[in-house]
Amino acid sequence: MSAPHIPPGAGAPDPVHLRIDAALHQLADLGGDLVGHANRIGAILWSPPRIVVVGRLKAGKSTLVNALIGAPVAETAALEATTVVTVYENGAPSRADVVLTDGTRRPVPLALGTTASLDVPDTAVAYVHRFVPSHALSAITLIDTPGLATLTAANAATTERALIDGFEQTRAASVDADAAVFLFDSMPRTDEVEFLQRLGFTPLNTLGVLSRADSFGRGVLGGRDPLTHAADHATVLAPRLSGHVGAVVPVAGLLAQTAHTGVFTDADARALAALAPVTPLELFDLFDADPAALPVPREQVWRLLELIGEYGLVHARAHAAGGAHQVNHWLSEVSGIHPLRAVLEQSLRRFAVLQRAGRILTELDALAYSHPARDHIRQIVSAVRTDPALMPVELMRALRSLLQADPIAPAVQELTQVLRGTTAAESLSIDPAASPKQIHAVAQERLVAVQVQSLSTRSAAEDTALAALTHAYTIIARGR
Repeated sequence: MSAPHIPPGAGAPDPVHLRIDAALHQLADLGGDLVGHANRIGAILWSPPRIVVVGRLKAGKSTLVNALIGAPVAETAALEATTVVTVYENGAPSRADVVLTDGTRRPVPLALGTTASLDVPDTAVAYVHRFVPSHALSAITLIDTPGLATLTAANAATTERALIDGFEQTRAASVDADAAVFLFDSMPRTDEVEFLQRLGFTPLNTLGVLSRADSFGRGVLGGRDPLTHAADHATVLAPRLSGHVGAVVPVAGLLAQTAHTGVFTDADARALAALAPVTPLELFDLFDADPAALPVPREQVWRLLELIGEYGLVHARAHAAGGAHQVNHWLSEVSGIHPLRAVLEQSLRRFAVLQRAGRILTELDALAYSHPARDHIRQIVSAVRTDPALMPVELMRALRSLLQADPIAPAVQELTQVLRGTTAAESLSIDPAASPKQIHAVAQERLVAVQVQSLSTRSAAEDTALAALTHAYTIIARGR
């Protein structure tokens, strides 16, 4: 087995990666076809986290994908533009393959448009695999999906086929996701929440995005700034949606896309500057005004509206004198893309790693069950599972199972708290300055409480959850 390939920008390897990688080297040392299995699983382990972007039609998914990638690669214009799942991965040269449900690949033109250009029926397409030279994609892989509750049932069905309806097909199509970004408007609808639950993520590796923040409430001409309004609303929503998402971040996707894809030019900045003397109300009368009376051509005003929307048209004028660079900087700052990236690169990435590690352990379990060298493999897997470094993976798996079986069980909150902590004190929700002796005492108290709960459980999932908590508190009490 070759040395681990750590993705650029991924930082120092975490204990989970290192421990599983060591186990895979042990697996490869057994020889034979296990070398191939170890390399295959190792490629999964060290590849960037796969983050699926979900939401209703026209929720702004492809716009957000473009902003995160830094290139206008995802279709956004037509209502039916995104009709298949598209996986965006770092790679050169820029290219695209359509992957069929039988696993075969066909190269396709980069200007995909709708699925009609794929020259195959929608039902035969597993996903489109798009390779883009992108620094951002060296750290994460993005999966753009058809909208939920679209104009046709086919789009929603395509998303479900790729992400829910049959995990074997999902694995074969290589669209297993480690985390989710869920876009919604003022409040998620019931069917959206139900769909999100079916994806099998936890709130820890699901990020909520309050999309189109620049038009929130009554928009730019209302009595309240829409971006401020959206931020306040996200703060209110976060605790209400804590059972489904770990955070709610307001994002103006159009502003972020324009700022980060290089489409706003100095010519656009000059046109915007020419509109500076016009009052906000008069700005929108320009579309019906006599062309001879316009300070810039009407088509230029339409272009600005498409690039920066009504909010940008009103407020970016104050920055237009500084040229495209200054306008793009302002668009980026107010769009919310930076807080979003921070969550993606920190907490969401951390829990995505745990979800993937759980899936890898399941693969190793299957190998230990079916392979002729099963006794040796079981020893390797057993050593991994009992290693303190893998304790968060065990907790994450237990949380996923309990959320599916009994989402209101008391252990859900306790599992979540322990997982959120990056130190023993945080996991126990006590003073960060607590001494080792205090940490030991609290961990022992929690251990006793969990053991008492174990005497009367309601499900096998709760049994598993309490066993995981017992293991966690034991490790914390020992100071490991």
